[in-house]
Amino acid sequence: MSVQFIDSKKAAQLIPDKAIIALDGFLGTDVPEEILENIKHRFETEGHPKEIDVWHASGIGDGKNKGTNNFAVKGLLHRLVGGHWALAPQLQPLAAHNDFEAFNFPQGVLSQIFRDSAAHKPVQINRVGLGTFVDPDISGGRLNDAAKADTLVSKVKIHNKDYLAYEVPKPNVALLRGTFADENGNVTFEDEPLTLVATSVAMAAHNNGGKVFVQVKRVVKSGSLKPKDIRIPGVLVDYIVETSNEAMTMQSTSTLYNPDFVHQNILKNVKDINVPLDAKKVIARRASMFKKDSDSIVNYGIGKYPETVSLILKEEGAADNITTTVEPGTFGGVPLGGGNFGCAIAPESTIDEPYMFDFYDGGGIDITFLGLAESDKVGNVNVSKFGPKIAGTGGFVDITQNTSTIIFTGTFTAGGLKEEVSNGKLHILKEGKFDKFVNNVQQITFSGPVAYENKQHIYYVTERALFHLVKDGIELIEIAPGIDLEKDVLGHMAFKPIISPQLHEMDKRIFQEALMKTNNNLNKAHRPMTTV
Repeated sequence: MSVQFIDSKKAAQLIPDKAIIALDGFLGTDVPEEILENIKHRFETEGHPKEIDVWHASGIGDGKNKGTNNFAVKGLLHRLVGGHWALAPQLQPLAAHNDFEAFNFPQGVLSQIFRDSAAHKPVQINRVGLGTFVDPDISGGRLNDAAKADTLVSKVKIHNKDYLAYEVPKPNVALLRGTFADENGNVTFEDEPLTLVATSVAMAAHNNGGKVFVQVKRVVKSGSLKPKDIRIPGVLVDYIVETSNEAMTMQSTSTLYNPDFVHQNILKNVKDINVPLDAKKVIARRASMFKKDSDSIVNYGIGKYPETVSLILKEEGAADNITTTVEPGTFGGVPLGGGNFGCAIAPESTIDEPYMFDFYDGGGIDITFLGLAESDKVGNVNVSKFGPKIAGTGGFVDITQNTSTIIFTGTFTAGGLKEEVSNGKLHILKEGKFDKFVNNVQQITFSGPVAYENKQHIYYVTERALFHLVKDGIELIEIAPGIDLEKDVLGHMAFKPIISPQLHEMDKRIFQEALMKTNNNLNKAHRPMTTV
């Protein structure tokens, strides 16, 4: 069948009941928003398509009503398997009420699953997820009781090692967005900062006998596109949906720069960066000291603490030998945060998302800086689920299980915490309502025991205490000057950590205004590098 050119309303009419949809997108990048909105509108007016399955690798939406929030209508979904959920708050009440089967798998696993689906592989074999909530011995990635009827991941042994076998879907619909399509259905991505899983998703649906819909900005004449720019060959495409002007508000929101974050990161002269001295800067300073002096390939997670580490390395002149990576596919440049997370200004290169996770799975990153929401006595970390609130793992599981050095960053307590840094000390003005170091985390997004077995170097950096992972749990190795060990640290932990016989104060210069601008190698002698 030759490619057909239709509008988004017609596209929605062509989605069958019980469709298995493979959806591309990362926040607002590559999201076929106009098609999604019309699917929702058709269901609300006609009751079709109903009971659909949706598979997507990354978080898709704006945290309000865009992206996968369009599926938040009772009866529309039968199952949703997503890598990240925080951007779809409207789906979460429906998942909590068991209105559909809800699963959360690692982002990298899902990005590679589409490639495996295109090759008709029955399962994807991966070690990513072992010991976490994705492990079938724990919850198998299920997020609600409705999901208990199905098993999408199982455990197998290969060469006497445990692996996870993830079921591979057979999508009969692919929904994607590019920039330009020619008259033969070839699609390019000039105005999208990322290419994500577009090729894999299109190929998966096509090879499984399904239909491929691609929303584009404009249709151009055949022969006007460069062959190497085409990321979705026309032979894979069934329908091209040229977007209406009204839908362009969602088109490539990732190209809108975050002024504050961008302004500080693109400056070449470190003297122009001046991060205020507060608890956040203390955390980032101490975390940044784990970066090797040699060339390093680095990943920064989403959130203010990992992002501040990036700023501190710039401010204090230690970023020259760093190559940054972001999981949807960028190397180098300046990674963006907030609603533009995943993209970078002036990246050195951009590759497809499954290949970036191949790089991560093979240990390509030297060090990663990630957030710390909740940790427990054996070193597990939870960043994915808190009560009824589903954040999802994103690339967190993939990255933490395959990186040799991991630095978790965050405040020691949460909820109204107020602190100040003065006179070379940390002062707690008002303690947080919630303790982050608990007996058992609500969901295991990172497994301390698995990391120890894998001989990874794991550190937990807060503004008042620094821990590292050892055989029997986490060991306290440093506390901030001005902090009382019993009252301010142990008094806010549900368990007593191992306390190092060499417990000492963090370097006082971390708590001073001018620090490493003339001395990038601060505290080399104090830098704890344990072997596990």
